[in-house]
Amino acid sequence: MSDVLSQSEIDNLLQALNSGEVDVEEMKKNSENQVKSYDFTRPSKFSKEHLRTLEMIFEQYGRLLSTNLPVYLRKNIQIEVMNSEAVTYMEFSNALSNPVILGIVDFSPLKGNIIMEMATKLGYTIVDRMLGGAGEPLDKVRDFSEIELLIIERIMNICVNLLREPWKNVLDVSPRLERIETNSQFAQIISPSEMIAIITINMKIGDVEGLMNVCLPYITLEPVMDKLNTKFWYSNLQDKNDMIYGDTIEHLISKAIIPIRVVLGNSTISVSDFATLQPGDIVRLDTKVDQELSVYVGDIQKFNALPGSVSPKY
Repeated sequence: MSDVLSQSEIDNLLQALNSGEVDVEEMKKNSENQVKSYDFTRPSKFSKEHLRTLEMIFEQYGRLLSTNLPVYLRKNIQIEVMNSEAVTYMEFSNALSNPVILGIVDFSPLKGNIIMEMATKLGYTIVDRMLGGAGEPLDKVRDFSEIELLIIERIMNICVNLLREPWKNVLDVSPRLERIETNSQFAQIISPSEMIAIITINMKIGDVEGLMNVCLPYITLEPVMDKLNTKFWYSNLQDKNDMIYGDTIEHLISKAIIPIRVVLGNSTISVSDFATLQPGDIVRLDTKVDQELSVYVGDIQKFNALPGSVSPKY
């Protein structure tokens, strides 16, 4: 019954209309703006839940980009997922400029390809940084040379490889960059009427800001659509977190160099005896032959051990 107005609310509304505080025409416009046309011949195959899950996947992907790309570009990089929407591939391709940077990515084991579209000014900035420049975009848009495309391809390969980790909670994918196109006419990976999900990412390299769009066709994601929900994503993420962190910590600790020493015993001798020590001299310790020795890891006593030999080593 929340849509039913009380008598006092009706009186206040009539008073506002009479005084001119509320414009009837403006109210009509607002009510008209709330109506959204829906084409039943072309139903949307991506629900809000699907799009929200894709946003969360690419938010994690954005964090990976912002920590990995600065190593190659030597610039601070900020990544933000702007929005996600479901459109037809025709609407996506018609909005592309010329030239454009389109990375055609094989999304195995899923069938079909996805597209990573990058703003041209970001491409010029990447080329400038990789060649030792300050990372300034060009004032006038022009076609990319073959050498520039090879440089961009190297960075695009890094971006594609980083897709593995955020998608692990849904599917263990092996993305591979097939080619880079600068003309949208040569990137017709699906039918123009097919539905796609577009994830728009804002990328800022230094002071240069541009958009990167990730195009995900429905026919490619169809086998895993039931997994693109927040409940499945969070539950799978929680199950894997402990194992991932444990493996990571074990891997990092295995590389640590830690001194280990064994105290055989203690003894007290004079300074003159110490100064005249020669090979073969015997120093009597305060420990017995069968007594356990203290093993120190760093400066902390961690173990007790018995002296002995294994093959030729003591």
